[in-house]
Amino acid sequence: MIKATARKWSLAAIGIISVGLAAIGIFVPLLPTTPFLLLAAACFIRSSGRLYNWLVTHRWFGPHIRSYREHKAVSMKVKVSTLGLLWVTIGYAAFGALDSWPPRVILVIVAGCVTAHILSLKTLD
Repeated sequence: MIKATARKWSLAAIGIISVGLAAIGIFVPLLPTTPFLLLAAACFIRSSGRLYNWLVTHRWFGPHIRSYREHKAVSMKVKVSTLGLLWVTIGYAAFGALDSWPPRVILVIVAGCVTAHILSLKTLD
């Protein structure tokens, strides 16, 4: 009984931390939002029906989870805004804030990989 309760509390805590990271990821392009929301949903469904229902019906987070869960897709608006913010931020960081080439190259490679992943997702109508 104690192990089951501790497991549920641990999963709920991981889910809450994941929601926090997802919220930060809305504003920080290199921190992905959707994977953290999916992790939170997986943790909440095993630990707290109330938290899971809150997450999937949340005004900002719910549509991301439902779209990905049901269709493995995101809207064109999400793709465009994500990629636009990603490249503006990476462009500024790589070529406006950094003086060294190795970090610039790493940032551009990461942005390219994120772009490839976003573009590989289906687009919702």
